[in-house]
Amino acid sequence: MPASSPLHTWDLSLAEARSLQERLAGELHFPLQKAGFRWAAGADVAFHSSSNRIVAAVVLVDGKSGAVAEECHVVREATFPYIPGYLSFREAPAVLEACSLLGRLPEVLLLDGQGLAHPRRFGLACHLGLWLGIPTIGCAKSRLVGDFISPGPDPGSWTDLTDKGEKVGAVLRTRKKVKPLFISPGHLLPLPLCIRTVLDFCRGFRLPEPTRQAHLLVTRLRRTLGPR
Repeated sequence: MPASSPLHTWDLSLAEARSLQERLAGELHFPLQKAGFRWAAGADVAFHSSSNRIVAAVVLVDGKSGAVAEECHVVREATFPYIPGYLSFREAPAVLEACSLLGRLPEVLLLDGQGLAHPRRFGLACHLGLWLGIPTIGCAKSRLVGDFISPGPDPGSWTDLTDKGEKVGAVLRTRKKVKPLFISPGHLLPLPLCIRTVLDFCRGFRLPEPTRQAHLLVTRLRRTLGPR
């Protein structure tokens, strides 16, 4: 995957990180009207708490066949502390390094994290979308902000996720009688097409295949680091 131009340095104080989130949130836009992506990547991270090491994995899936086309990972030290609302500063450097190892540029990147559904409308998916310049989708297993009414029981049912009167995402049922996912736009792709893309890549599981495979990979890799 071609190297991307750096947006900023990572050696930031908490106040600088907040200011950066607020500034970069103004650069997000969602002009694309394309759906039906073939090459989708999913990324996930896991931490080895006793050593502060982070494992980041990215898996490229062929939407035509459903097969894993490529997978890459890195293990590195986490340099930013764990602070809710600032997780991209802890996780994004490792994910970016893993993405740089891919031989093919994904058409879309799905993240186990938030996009606009963030206190400052700048979650991990937004951060990586701006950095990489590709469509990104936040596909989180839990809510960070917002209120919602539970969607219907059938796959494809969804309701709005709103925060302070603003629609920031959707609560999407991807599998019958299974907890929904919290979907929010990261960069370039508007919410309706984020929902469609997630559903396109769900293959009978709660998680879309790219992030499901990335989660399986980081789980295996973390075990190789030894006892936590």
